[in-house]
Amino acid sequence: MLRPITIYHFILLNPSDKENFAFIMKKSILFLLVLFLGSASLSAQQGVSLRNATAVRTTQAPKIDGKISDSVWQLATPLTDFIINSPDFGKPSRLATKVWILYDDAALYLAANLEDDPTLIRKQLTARDGEQRQDVDYFAAYFDTYNDNQNGFQFVVTSRNVQSDGRISPSAHNQFGPPSDYSWDAVWESNVQFTTTGWTVEIRIPYISLRFSKAVEQSWGINFQRFSRRLNESSYWNPINPNEAGFVNQFGDLTGISGIEPPLRLSILPYLTAGFRNTPTSKGVVKEFLRNGGVDLKWGVNESFTLDATLVPDFGQVISDNVILNLSPFEVRFQENRPFFTEGTELFNKAGLFYSRRIGLTPRGYWGVKNRVANDPNLRIIHNPGITQLINASKFSGRNNKNLGIAVFNAVSAPMSATIENIATGKRESIETEPLTNYNLLVLDQALKGRSSITFTNTNVVRSGIARDANVSALDFALFDKNNRYSLAGTARYSTVKSQDPYDGFTTWLSFRKISGKLQFSLSENVESDRYDPNDLGFLRAPNEINTMVNVSYNQFTPTKKLLSYRYSLRATNSYLYKPYRWREISIGASAFYYLKNFWDITFIYEAKPTWQNDFFELRTPGRFVRAMPWHYVGFVGSSDSRKRFYISAEGGYATTPAFSNAAFVRYEFSFRYRFNNWLSLTLYSEGSEDNGNVGFAFRREANGEPIIGWRNIFQQTTLLTGLLNFTPRMFLTLRARHYWSKVSYEKFYNVNPAGNWVDRSFIAGVDNNYNAYNLDVFYTWDFMYGSRLIVGWKNWMPLDYNIDGSRFQTYGKNLRQVLTSHQGKEATIRLIYFLDYQKLRRKQPH
Repeated sequence: MLRPITIYHFILLNPSDKENFAFIMKKSILFLLVLFLGSASLSAQQGVSLRNATAVRTTQAPKIDGKISDSVWQLATPLTDFIINSPDFGKPSRLATKVWILYDDAALYLAANLEDDPTLIRKQLTARDGEQRQDVDYFAAYFDTYNDNQNGFQFVVTSRNVQSDGRISPSAHNQFGPPSDYSWDAVWESNVQFTTTGWTVEIRIPYISLRFSKAVEQSWGINFQRFSRRLNESSYWNPINPNEAGFVNQFGDLTGISGIEPPLRLSILPYLTAGFRNTPTSKGVVKEFLRNGGVDLKWGVNESFTLDATLVPDFGQVISDNVILNLSPFEVRFQENRPFFTEGTELFNKAGLFYSRRIGLTPRGYWGVKNRVANDPNLRIIHNPGITQLINASKFSGRNNKNLGIAVFNAVSAPMSATIENIATGKRESIETEPLTNYNLLVLDQALKGRSSITFTNTNVVRSGIARDANVSALDFALFDKNNRYSLAGTARYSTVKSQDPYDGFTTWLSFRKISGKLQFSLSENVESDRYDPNDLGFLRAPNEINTMVNVSYNQFTPTKKLLSYRYSLRATNSYLYKPYRWREISIGASAFYYLKNFWDITFIYEAKPTWQNDFFELRTPGRFVRAMPWHYVGFVGSSDSRKRFYISAEGGYATTPAFSNAAFVRYEFSFRYRFNNWLSLTLYSEGSEDNGNVGFAFRREANGEPIIGWRNIFQQTTLLTGLLNFTPRMFLTLRARHYWSKVSYEKFYNVNPAGNWVDRSFIAGVDNNYNAYNLDVFYTWDFMYGSRLIVGWKNWMPLDYNIDGSRFQTYGKNLRQVLTSHQGKEATIRLIYFLDYQKLRRKQPH
């Protein structure tokens, strides 16, 4: 068999030799650096046209009523002539827009007049931060207060005066719209009015919601966006060219702001939570009365840096996880839904080493206690907490006037213990399920000229007693040529784990990309040693890999005769095991995306692993591997015009293998959204798959410890119902109900010989699995005052250890009926959060 070539084969035939690792990396970086500099020198210089805006100081603050009737607005020169970004870049916007900018010692003021036929303006009420792909027009303002061309603030107001805000950063990603982290929430004011010629908006952004230097003369990047849902037209004051990489680097310039002092940014958010929880168990219902109180603190240490802290946090009112039956050898990564860990964390997440779900997770000894009691009828659980209690957590972050970003995170979780009782003797036993743990994260991010940057990250986890401690250090860099055409990026990371069996490891990654223009490509390589482990505070599915990746795409961003845009892409990945150095697999893929003139879209997909692979992870046995069959997959993804009341998105695919004629994989996905009116919308999502040729670890071993694999049929089905009912721009009700079903039926079992081949063995009964998961989350939210909120929550769930007999209930409908009629956990909570701002309290004090 031919061995696929990697970058390292140009340098050394044995890259697993650690003595040559430094030599390999030096030569690899030199090779790509020469390629980077050569490509940069060949790229044509492109002039970037930046517009200039001037803010005007006012001695009288305008009234934020949305009317733009105050005479002070006449002091400013309006900004006009917006340019379309999508769908027809470069053309003047079809709708006239004017923007005015004022400021005083306390805040920045914006006004916008957005001309349109008032009967055609889209006016759907949405949730905060939820305007994307909804039937509503909006106006947005963007600020790059340090003029580093990389980071910024976003403020959005819809035609119904619903606010959205976010932090823009290189590490943020957004499927629709700018690269903004919407989890960041600021306190600011806005109002809108409808007129005979369109609609108007006024905004007041207090300086406590921004970060900027103490310079006498401020120089910021700025941009404004207008989105017309009726036309599906997005336009900007300073053009945003879709052919160019980056967003903040395409802002205009804002001058005129002088003599302002960054205020003391100090706010306190005390909160109270009360409620009850009923949890059914095999030995009765556990009833709990919930009560908690705590405080969140935000303190602007200086003009650039902010300290966020939470004391005795309560994260009960969050969306439930999408739990699945995981048959893979890899951990499932869950989304972070706790506000403290999502707000303002763009610096912490830049290196990808911060997986905040590690903090406050289920105690590692929780299931051990459950299993011990389940296997002993003489024992019962008195107390076994399912969540690790946080004592406190704090974040310190900001960026100084030298464009150095600094972020420090610390959290302390309490030791957790379970109590079990011997029913016969009454004797109780306390078992520690999680030790006292301290989590730390440090980030130093230096923004360089253009979009370039270099970042140092360190994570550190210290546990009490003899439990393991861990440390990871990382250096990341991203370099862009002066014309923003090419990029060279890389990382080097080193991990250490201190335990009874200490070990260390490393990983490196290097990538060269063409990032702008119609033709784009990337060439990258990563190496992960067999003992690299960032998982005490980060997330890595598996180490011990060498991957070479190539991606090429052709992008048409502007309309053609029949299409609004289209994209063709090809990719290939060749993988080796790092130690021992063995070939693993090659995967290829291709896609074709078309955005139609009627605003429908469709993507055709081909994915394949065309040869037999060596899977070194599936057996969960060090040094062993199993041969995995080749496969080919074809599919599609598409959606209709999301402006319509009835919106549908769909995905489907089929996979087969040339190795077995009776093996096939089918998956489908549908989403139906119906907007009843401007206040109420419901979405029904359904996803399913059937794989009748899945071969994997059967979770059984021979008496000598040899792993057993099985040929199995896997059927999975997920149904998700979500709803949004808006009462006012700041009062809404959300609904989320999810049911997941997975049925696993084994047909054959095999042993695996040293060559990775399957060897027939006798059938094993009782290995089949029938798994259900169900959650219902309902939240009523009322932002009764800027920064203050009342939340009422209701939750239902099926206990994870509740089993439904798959031999009796063999269809999805029967399983769903059993779930809905089973004993479910119930929780009702009410939470009051009150925003106290030092600046506002100071203004109320008598002089």
